[in-house]
Amino acid sequence: MPPTPGETAVAGTARHGRGVFGSRDRNNQTTAKRPRRALGSAVAHAPQVLRALVRADEVWLLVLAAGIGVGAGILVWLINAAAQLLHQTFFGIGPMDRLSAMARLSPGVTVAVPCLGGLALGLITLGIARIYPRRSVDPIEANALFGGRMSLTGSLVVVLQTIISNGVGASIGLEAAYTQIGSALASKVGHAFRVRRNDMRLLVGCGAAAAIAGAFNAPLTGAFYAFELVIGTYSIGTFGPVAVAALLAMAVVHGLGGQLFELSLLPAEIDPLDYIPILALGMLCALLGIAIMRGVTLTESVFRRLGLSTWSRPAIGGLAVGLLALYTPAVLSSGHGAIGVVVGAEYTLTHLLLLVGLKAVASAISIGSGFRGGLFFASLFLGAVLGKAFALIVGGVSPEHMISPTICALVGMSGLAVAIIGGPLTMGFLALESTGSLPMAVAVLAACVVSAVTVRRTFGYSFATWRFHLRGESIRSAVDIGWMRNLTVERMMRREVRTIHAGMPLADFKRDFSLGSEHRVVVLDDEDRYVGIVQVAEVYADEDDEHVVGDLLRHADSVLLPKMTIKEAVAMFENAESDALVVVDGPETRHVIGMLTEQHALRRYSEELDRRRRELSGE
Repeated sequence: MPPTPGETAVAGTARHGRGVFGSRDRNNQTTAKRPRRALGSAVAHAPQVLRALVRADEVWLLVLAAGIGVGAGILVWLINAAAQLLHQTFFGIGPMDRLSAMARLSPGVTVAVPCLGGLALGLITLGIARIYPRRSVDPIEANALFGGRMSLTGSLVVVLQTIISNGVGASIGLEAAYTQIGSALASKVGHAFRVRRNDMRLLVGCGAAAAIAGAFNAPLTGAFYAFELVIGTYSIGTFGPVAVAALLAMAVVHGLGGQLFELSLLPAEIDPLDYIPILALGMLCALLGIAIMRGVTLTESVFRRLGLSTWSRPAIGGLAVGLLALYTPAVLSSGHGAIGVVVGAEYTLTHLLLLVGLKAVASAISIGSGFRGGLFFASLFLGAVLGKAFALIVGGVSPEHMISPTICALVGMSGLAVAIIGGPLTMGFLALESTGSLPMAVAVLAACVVSAVTVRRTFGYSFATWRFHLRGESIRSAVDIGWMRNLTVERMMRREVRTIHAGMPLADFKRDFSLGSEHRVVVLDDEDRYVGIVQVAEVYADEDDEHVVGDLLRHADSVLLPKMTIKEAVAMFENAESDALVVVDGPETRHVIGMLTEQHALRRYSEELDRRRRELSGE
């Protein structure tokens, strides 16, 4: 986290006199010792002149985005090279071979490497957890809750775990590592330049866009991946930096060693009647995507019920994946190397359906047992296989309406990816950039919309947001809702509060508070703890001056706490049916520290909401 202005001042005044409990400034006042930074949070700030340029002119934001694109492209290439090196070392494949595209592997190696690799991953993760116990935040969560702030150290841990997982053959992809490190790099760049919250979120999107564009050789795909999944919205102002980062990342990957994802499909003619089975395939992809997400959760639940230690679960999961891979190596790794093989090969329907089942089970076991990675690449392979199987089924039922297996493979690939990760426009542009055919892209987009709507209506989450839901986070997209958590009662309350004691007679109260001078007064007990609020008008309505203030108390049990969010505060106002509530330091001590009115809270909420709306629209 960046230092607050107060921390910066402390650092400046503490240069002379290094006392253990602080130091004295030139006015002889004691200043607190600067707190230690969390591991991985230290970042050197750019010179003030450069920071001012970036904040003042959006052209310099494009320059930052360009640098992020170059850095992300290099990192994507390095991650892919590291995983490929592990494949060559452990499975004995050639430098130009893809693990999932191999026709045959040694049975012993196929079973042993994922199992022993899972054991190594578990032990490494256990060791890292002792040094770095913090949970890593991914780009979607960072942009939704934390204003784009990510830990570079935590992201490097994720990258290491993902490379090991993919390198030993777990049925997951590298895209989690790509987007994690690209976005973390962008976050650190934004931190160094002290950019605004909205610009920080934009830069994180640039990092994710660059990573996907470099991995898929598709800049539009990377850009709309960022818009739909990481930034949460599209505007003219955000397109420039995201597009620059995506284009430069793709160029860097090309310059370092060619494209990582090769999918060149020949355009096929689409008949208007073909849209009926295409839309049906989109719905089928949605159902399979939901089954995979449920399967991951079920696998995790099974491992927990078995009582196995966390470090041993990847070894057991790896053993299961290795046994499944004895049927075909296509089960191993992400599977995107085998997509071209599947699309071009003449497989039987039985083989295709079996391959769908094996790959889906292997992916669910890999994620559920503790391997680290993503399901983007795996969903592409699964969708392509499902699409080919669907084409054979349609051809068998109605030979006169046979639809091209290539079209079905592309539609299935895109529809299943949308079901799992979301982003129909992302997959529509991937189809367009892979085939160069606008009619095929339109067909893919239609199926993607059906898939997305089906998942949203029947399940409600993509894989990423489903994982957040399981952790108790109410996130359905990367749209910034973190500002609501930052808008706490402590930031909104009024600290000047007039208080009296409950034993004060009404006569004394009327003497000290004239009618109309105050609307309400806070009442305390003999130990200065909050006991309620008294309305001035009600006191004057009581003609018996021998009564005490404690006889007219309201809202004795309704209090606000300083860390409550605006959402919780508004709910408390509604439940208490009050237009003002007292803020106490804790539910046990009940010492009054301020007061908040419902009108002020709603006004602050409206102001912040309008500010976010203007940021989203690019105003």
